[in-house]
Amino acid sequence: MLDIADDPGMMMTLMHDLIAAIGKDAVSDDPAARAVMSNDVYRGAGVPALIVRPTTVEALQAAVRVCAAAGVAMVPRGGGASYTDGYLVDTGGHVLFDTGALDSIEVDAENAVVTVGAGTTWAKLKDALTVHGLRTPFWGPFSGLVATVGGGISQNTLSHGSGAYGISAQSVLSLDIVLASGELLRTGTSQATRYYGPDLTGLFTGDCGALGIKATIRLPLIAIRPHSEAVSFAFDSFAACHAGVSKAQREGLDDSHFGLDLALSQGQIARQDGVGAKLKIARDLFAKAPNAFVGVKQLIRMALAGDTAMQAGAYMCHFIIEGVDATDAVARANKLRAAIAPYGREIANTVSSFVRSLPFAPLTNILGPSGERWVPIHGVLQQDKVVPFHDALKTLYETRKTEMDRLGIWSGTMFSPAGSSGFLYEVALYWPDDRTDYHRHTLTADHVASLKPYAENAEARAYTHELKAAIIALYQQFGAAHFQIGRAYPYRDRLDPQALALLLGIKAALDPKGLMNPGALGL
Repeated sequence: MLDIADDPGMMMTLMHDLIAAIGKDAVSDDPAARAVMSNDVYRGAGVPALIVRPTTVEALQAAVRVCAAAGVAMVPRGGGASYTDGYLVDTGGHVLFDTGALDSIEVDAENAVVTVGAGTTWAKLKDALTVHGLRTPFWGPFSGLVATVGGGISQNTLSHGSGAYGISAQSVLSLDIVLASGELLRTGTSQATRYYGPDLTGLFTGDCGALGIKATIRLPLIAIRPHSEAVSFAFDSFAACHAGVSKAQREGLDDSHFGLDLALSQGQIARQDGVGAKLKIARDLFAKAPNAFVGVKQLIRMALAGDTAMQAGAYMCHFIIEGVDATDAVARANKLRAAIAPYGREIANTVSSFVRSLPFAPLTNILGPSGERWVPIHGVLQQDKVVPFHDALKTLYETRKTEMDRLGIWSGTMFSPAGSSGFLYEVALYWPDDRTDYHRHTLTADHVASLKPYAENAEARAYTHELKAAIIALYQQFGAAHFQIGRAYPYRDRLDPQALALLLGIKAALDPKGLMNPGALGL
């Protein structure tokens, strides 16, 4: 594997060959673009030598063949909303594959399948399917305005639809993968089902592009349920919150739900609830309400609640419940209320209604509520480990409180369903620091200008990185699994010897020179 950045002659040759293969418009050595793509949401790393942006699967294959012949590392990038070093290479000198132009959508309503280019955003896919009255079971993360389907399958993610249908990987029928040789591998032999013999598709879900670059994804379709209920609850302790939420997970009544502690409710979520968002909620509530009276009643309830729904308890959880008709949705919501009643209390559904109306919010949350830098750290814990982990995390914070306070570092908590047996506990760390090229590129200039400016703060950044490592180590003590592994979470060392040998054998067979996203998953 070569670092072409140190060899101008090789760089010129590679660029010439790539342009010959896929066209001048699809190849870039622009320093500004390369600087942006050397950063993810959390940090920066080595700068790519070149960026390629293929517009067809055939062009993707041709570019891969050129890079393979040159022995150059290839790193895929989707929407860029990663924070686990998924497309960052510390050494730099690689070719970054921007998959954003692979954004085709082919809807086969008769067979209930949609074929999607890997660079299609979840928001674009939702819009294309809504006109048919259809959706995918899992239908995107909160970052779906920029997050791509290929990225969601490569990294694994959960959010919209996860309460009923699981994570992104569970909503995949088959994949077309461009291997390190440039060959195209199709993981499924039948469009009707994924499970026809061994699950080859599963090998490439959550692989972070270490086994190949996703070109095309086939997803199943289901009918949109036209009626929904938004319900929210507050809890006075995390133990009570976990007991109520885990019971709700077993009931399987909601399409999606998420929980927040008071810090995030008052910070990140409250900051999104601006005038424009409220107007959109109003429009959507009227559009979705069975009649104007119901819509007005809901708006009055939200107006009376004001911001109190974001301050109603130490922990809050918000549910979106879908039904085939209004009676079904209300019945599910009432059963959910009965399940959670022993542990918490119902509050105004301002937040859940907001998310229902605006599922893909602008990416302003890649910075803190006052413009601080931000990094999430998550783990999926089995249910009996959740409260002990929470208590251990609080103890960890206590031992570091003096330094965190001195450096202006603070934290919040978010949690989501991961099936009935798993509980996703996500920590968010914030620290005062200057923005990166990624932030300045992703956010509008007006938004950045509205935030408090911060000077470069290497000390706070370094301490946050150390704290992040300590939290990841704590997750390991409690046996947590992780989505979006990238290079941030341990994976290889968690496998037993036989499983590791199998994985290394697969990697060697598909990528014998180790050119595909080297270092991802520890490979």
